[in-house]
Amino acid sequence: MTRSGFVALIGEPNAGKSTFLSAVTRARPKIADYPFTTLHPNLGVGYVDGDEIILADVPGLIEGAHTGAGLGDRFLGHIERCGVLLHIVDGTQEGVGEAYRTIRDELVAYGGGLDAKPEIVALNKCDALDDETVAARKVELVAAAGVEDVLTISGAAGTDVQDALRRLNAVIAEERAEAAASVEGMGRPWNMRPSGR
Repeated sequence: MTRSGFVALIGEPNAGKSTFLSAVTRARPKIADYPFTTLHPNLGVGYVDGDEIILADVPGLIEGAHTGAGLGDRFLGHIERCGVLLHIVDGTQEGVGEAYRTIRDELVAYGGGLDAKPEIVALNKCDALDDETVAARKVELVAAAGVEDVLTISGAAGTDVQDALRRLNAVIAEERAEAAASVEGMGRPWNMRPSGR
């Protein structure tokens, strides 16, 4: 069952998902500079503008995860239960567009509607880059994701992480409003109809 208030943090190993989680919640996941530091999903609760957001740090995905490569096939199912995706891309690597597409391809290949979930894309580790590099990689990532804009953040420095939460919260609110409208549009439940007697 999808839970609209749950956010899945997705991306390649070492994209900075655990660092982001620790920056916006009280969760203290293991953080290290080698792949597959996260071996099981970590949950944390973030707060923004008085609202609560539950975030799940999903272990890093690699090409072939849907067939069992790396750790991804065991955890792609966790993404099914989340309503929104925060796709974090390591901005310090070459080929940020390719990194984005690798993860998207895995979501499509896994199925279950993962690729249809609302997604916000964030270029991470921007504190380690100069402005020119950030701008160039942001353009590349926007083109790869086919969106109007991507966030530029740093989980380690805490740069614009609250902005990321606000964007996620806006999507969650929209999803909940659509769900409520859908239920209301269904009319009176069958067991609530007057009997006429």
